[in-house]
Amino acid sequence: MPLDVAARPALRRMALPFLLAASAFTAGCGSVSLDQPIEARTWRLASIDSQPVIPSDDPRQSVQIVFDGGTQRVSGSGGCNRISGSYQRTGAQLKIGPLASTRMACLDTGRGQLETRFLAALQATTSYSLAGNELILLDNRGQTLAKLDSSK
Repeated sequence: MPLDVAARPALRRMALPFLLAASAFTAGCGSVSLDQPIEARTWRLASIDSQPVIPSDDPRQSVQIVFDGGTQRVSGSGGCNRISGSYQRTGAQLKIGPLASTRMACLDTGRGQLETRFLAALQATTSYSLAGNELILLDNRGQTLAKLDSSK
């Protein structure tokens, strides 16, 4: 049934607010932000190379990092030594390093190896994903390097 020519302007006026609201709604849903903040949390290593990491009871031996958005610096511990350096984050892209660390002897060879692997994973990171309290560091192929947890 064709619309009466006189009714068309009224339909347009009614449709415009609906279309604007629908457009705003779908724009918000369709453009999910990849800019998920990782700053101002302590991230503790939960797994590396798909192997779980048992957290240390000694906070000085905890493998962890903190991102400071104000200075674009990252700092923390590899389990034996303090680490620090710069980082750049744009959306889901993340570049960590160069990193520096203290050079204290690590009496536990397992912890020393874990620290070496952790530093390598940090510096190989090119992007990340964030799901709740889990930060997943990814390499340039999208493969998981390490998972960190901020819930503790």
